[in-house]
Amino acid sequence: MMNRLGFGVQMTERLVQAAGVAEVFFGIVFIAFYRVLAINLLNMVALIALLLFVVVFSSISLLAAFNPITTNIPIIALSAILIMELRRGDTHNKAEQ
Repeated sequence: MMNRLGFGVQMTERLVQAAGVAEVFFGIVFIAFYRVLAINLLNMVALIALLLFVVVFSSISLLAAFNPITTNIPIIALSAILIMELRRGDTHNKAEQ
């Protein structure tokens, strides 16, 4: 995919490594702060952006067994459910006060 953007092999390897490190870092942040609304919204936006990136630059990979649709959409849905629960909990806590 990166080669289609005009990056060389070496630069592609560095970008893929950096993306992997960023993904692991975000995963750790998400686990630590999963109750923060902004983290969940960022998770959803990033997954939608990655899905759109694949649609534009490598749509053939959408037909693979473990494609961005089968992996990203369920995680986006889980984040949406968590956001609803967080908001419901905030409403419930305010009602108790």
